[in-house]
Amino acid sequence: MRCEVVTAARTPKGADGVGRGAGAGGAGCAGADDARRSGAEGTERGSGTSGVGRAGTGGTERGAGAGGTERGVGAGGTERGVGTDGTERGVGAHGARAAGGEAAGSVPLPRPLLRAALALYLDLHAHPELSGHEHRTADALAARLTGHGLAVTRAVGGGHGLVGVLRNGPGPTVLLRTELDALPVTEATGLPYASTVPGVMHACGHDLHIAAVTGAVALLAEDPDSWRGTVLVVGQPAEETLSGARSMLEDGRLYERFGTPDAVLAQHAAPLPAGTVAHAPGGAPLMAGSIAADVTLYGRGGHAATPHLTVDPVLMAAATVLGLQSVVASQTAPAEQAVLTVGSLRAGERGNITPDTAELSLTARAFTDPALDRLLAAAERVVRAQAAASGAPRDPDLTVTARSPALLPDPALTAAVRRAHEASLGAGRVLDAAPATATEDFPHFAAGGVPTAYWLLGTTGPREWRAARAGGGPVPPNHAPGFAPDVRTALPAGITALAAAARRVLDAGPGAGGSGRPGTGGSAGPGAHGDTGPGAGGEAGS
Repeated sequence: MRCEVVTAARTPKGADGVGRGAGAGGAGCAGADDARRSGAEGTERGSGTSGVGRAGTGGTERGAGAGGTERGVGAGGTERGVGTDGTERGVGAHGARAAGGEAAGSVPLPRPLLRAALALYLDLHAHPELSGHEHRTADALAARLTGHGLAVTRAVGGGHGLVGVLRNGPGPTVLLRTELDALPVTEATGLPYASTVPGVMHACGHDLHIAAVTGAVALLAEDPDSWRGTVLVVGQPAEETLSGARSMLEDGRLYERFGTPDAVLAQHAAPLPAGTVAHAPGGAPLMAGSIAADVTLYGRGGHAATPHLTVDPVLMAAATVLGLQSVVASQTAPAEQAVLTVGSLRAGERGNITPDTAELSLTARAFTDPALDRLLAAAERVVRAQAAASGAPRDPDLTVTARSPALLPDPALTAAVRRAHEASLGAGRVLDAAPATATEDFPHFAAGGVPTAYWLLGTTGPREWRAARAGGGPVPPNHAPGFAPDVRTALPAGITALAAAARRVLDAGPGAGGSGRPGTGGSAGPGAHGDTGPGAGGEAGS
């Protein structure tokens, strides 16, 4: 995902000590600090899946994580870390209690499941792979899915895309999507499990998504009596280049080969309080659409001492970048959200040589296709006008490299999934998300009218929120070198949220009180082990 800081519009007021707003850089999130003022005996630091669930019920001061301390994530499982050895303060040991906090209807996650998911996360984070090169990551995901009984097909779409299939009798089909790729970012978190690959980092949380989906699948596979239907797990490559989804759907004929799902579900890490999830209000967009383009400007190279004999593409590029900054102001209505960014500029090798060419990479973002078309047309006019004004020996090239529509989750499915999250995580930890100008290629999975639900998964721990609120700088967002999810809290919440959403779509198993298909008058239990949620015997469909 081409991410930016996401702001939650709603500030739910619960006694669980979390979710009183989630703003960019922490500015709008009272979180655990406000619990002391407005939640009965709320924990000071409890914005994790354990601490949050206990806030307002006598939780301890340091209940910031899944049974661990608030001090960091270590590889050894010590007091200061999240380890795979199951020590008292690591996710592996007491993270099980954190899966649903103390929320009504929640069931603790099994400790072995959390240990396995955590171990996968730590491994993936240390070994990130760029778009189109995700062979090790795909191997790791395929091995986990196979171990849970899924039939796995590789190279779907010609790259490293994979599909795992878990069939459990007749019923709906739900597709759970996760991404595989990392980013060309040099990690600066100082974590003991930081990236070992120079210049490459899981700076967008795709490692967290993979670990969470394996945990959710494990829950479903271990309790087949609680649901009926088919689970498809899609490991999608090249999300960061906005090309992987279309490749799997079109080149890989995903729906033709594996069946058109009744619902497609996905979640994404975001700089919101760890232990929370956020949904777009009914009918509202969650993310913008975007167009990515590469530009080549042509000059005439030569000696830097004789500028009159050259056509300087560096100067041409600089003028182009400045000209592009006016496009949004001149081509969009004041109330229309749009962004145009030049993220890359490359030209020349030495200061005493005028190069022949300069290259730009830009993205335009907006919430409607007409707005995107206007931005692209205006950007092309600016590029060509600057080249002409500079006396370029040939016209510039502008090539669209990727395009993705706005992300509009299905309102009915989103409402059903939201109810499942409120039942499994607690209503106070389910927020409203304002539209973000980040971009995803997930909307392509809605091809043919397939309903989709997509939510944000909070990753920021309480100490970071407090520091941001105290004026210590914004919370590191996705794509930043310091992006570091509070895995103790975010991972159990992500597993629970994804499993609960899947169960809401799948038919209930024997003994359940009603159908789990959203909008059909019933709801499958969203708990980690298939317990029936509120209204399971006849909840009004959305």
